[in-house]
Amino acid sequence: MPGRPLDAAKAEAFGQKMVGVLNGAALALMTSVGHRTGLFDVMAAMPPADAEKIASEAGLEPRYVREWLGAMVTGGVVEYDPALRAYALPPEHAASLCREARPNNMAATTQWVALLGGVEDGIVECFERGGGVPYSAFGRFHAVMAEESDQTTVSALEESILPLVPGLPERLERGIDVLDVGCGSGRALNQLARRFPRSRFTGYDLSPEGVAAAKAESLSHGLRNTRFEVRDVSEVECSRGFDLVTAFDAIHDQARPEAVLAAIARALREDGVFLMQDIAGTSRLEDDASHPLAPFLYTVSCMHCMTVSLAQGGRGLGAMWGRETASRMLEAAGFATLDVATLPHDLINQYYVARKR
Repeated sequence: MPGRPLDAAKAEAFGQKMVGVLNGAALALMTSVGHRTGLFDVMAAMPPADAEKIASEAGLEPRYVREWLGAMVTGGVVEYDPALRAYALPPEHAASLCREARPNNMAATTQWVALLGGVEDGIVECFERGGGVPYSAFGRFHAVMAEESDQTTVSALEESILPLVPGLPERLERGIDVLDVGCGSGRALNQLARRFPRSRFTGYDLSPEGVAAAKAESLSHGLRNTRFEVRDVSEVECSRGFDLVTAFDAIHDQARPEAVLAAIARALREDGVFLMQDIAGTSRLEDDASHPLAPFLYTVSCMHCMTVSLAQGGRGLGAMWGRETASRMLEAAGFATLDVATLPHDLINQYYVARKR
């Protein structure tokens, strides 16, 4: 407020917080590098070793590995014995940083920091002129999103997600028709198709790149019960063709989310189920502040989810549309019953089970 006296202690505390922000951002970038190069996985399987040995085991350039280790040691991620010049990744840290740790591998999620930073110029222009940044500007989006899907969705499908709908695994065993909206690279749908060969699986996505990756994975597994198409779901006219429709972290990105939800309702048979995974917002900023990843989620929303929708001339709903808004939109689309759940393995999302009756 203008004219309010400066609280020196508060100013000092905030300055220290900003130092932490800078160090945290730098560590996020280096953590992403450690994930992509496989350094965390290599170090987790090694005894303490010098930089040259670690680089050799990882097949990487020693000079880069040594500088990376500097960031990891000063950031408290890797331990260092100066007498032996040896570096070690504690098992307690590896439990949050290695591929084997999924769904708890936070290193995979840090890839978003570099991905979003790559479109900062475009986002700044949008602040000044409006509009949005298109999907095509996000170079590694599908690769990063596929890993995120592996973490939160694929790894938990059978044990946690499908049981949210009573009797659904049994129906899939017998054979039903399934549509995945915004299927991306198809990891979840292909996993279901492998597990339930008597059911039939269709995936729609706007991205030719994502659909191509989904088809390639399906082909590599010799699947005969999948079909992937580049389609705008809001324009799909499919009346009562599916027993189950899924949407994993996809609806809030849509240009016309209301039209997509209405199309999903039309696509379901009368006893069908819509299973939606979406970000665990509340529709109230004051309540979102209690989410431990709220700044991260709002940043992803601003720099990806909202802007790709606006780039299509869409609503720009954003990732943090929240439970209240989602519930209202599902009801308006024609869903009569709705259950919302959270799962212990997934800090970021909540799960909606909607039916037309």
